[in-house]
Amino acid sequence: MNTGILYAALAYVAWGLFPLYFKQVADVPSLEVVMHRTLWSLVVVLALLAVRRQWAWMASVVRQPRVLGAFALSAVLLSGNWLTYVWAVQNHHVVDASLGYFILPLVNVALGFVFLRERPRPGQWLAVAVAAAGVLWLAVQAGRLPWIALVLALTFGFYGLLRKVAVLGALEGLTLETLMLAPVAAVILAWWSWQGQGALVQGDMSTVGWLLLAGPMTAIPLLLFAAGARRIPMSTLGILQYISPSLQFALGVWVYHEAFQPARLVGFVLIWAALLVYSVEGWWTRQRVVVA
Repeated sequence: MNTGILYAALAYVAWGLFPLYFKQVADVPSLEVVMHRTLWSLVVVLALLAVRRQWAWMASVVRQPRVLGAFALSAVLLSGNWLTYVWAVQNHHVVDASLGYFILPLVNVALGFVFLRERPRPGQWLAVAVAAAGVLWLAVQAGRLPWIALVLALTFGFYGLLRKVAVLGALEGLTLETLMLAPVAAVILAWWSWQGQGALVQGDMSTVGWLLLAGPMTAIPLLLFAAGARRIPMSTLGILQYISPSLQFALGVWVYHEAFQPARLVGFVLIWAALLVYSVEGWWTRQRVVVA
């Protein structure tokens, strides 16, 4: 149990500190960063599969078109999430990105209701309603929907939905997704390099080194998360997941000094209140089950 908490917490801390990394490659266009992240992540996961001699699943998967189709869709959602997040960090929207991951648990509740026929309890519906009020407040204050947060929450929410019903584990799933995306990334990077463009041609050694680091930075937190998720209850995992957006929010406000008008705080407070309701309701329900 304690080891599982450590693994999961380390994964969420790593994800929470991602803005520090993406600021190091702020001069590289976000699309190019995602191409490198895809390509070098594939190198890392293939190396891990080689060490573990874990290849048998590939033969069965290629004979299942529905599985391939589902993972093609999850790969598109994942790449869209990555692109939006990198663009947000590079364009000084770290706080908006953190909002997306604060909203994510409540998006998962709604998706479970619509697609998995899960029946949220009244307290969970209350949390979703309070969070929706927070998003509406932020939209009114900004004169537009908080699209960065909504895109991040929805893309990762639907991605999580697909992975929840998928037949592959974390490592195999990421391998298949990056296998599907990597040829496109490799062709585009090769074309840019042939044209004398892109970081591989124009960037210094430091920039190239940071881009190569995207592979292990993507794979290691995911593997830590998978190891932690196997050892601890989902309820504990759900509480730990707030580490990531909390760190991102702190970095955006106190390290990168992003503008944060007092009126926006009302929207964030509503969303934090929704998360508190969601967490307390889940804890209370579990206590009643244990007592019974």
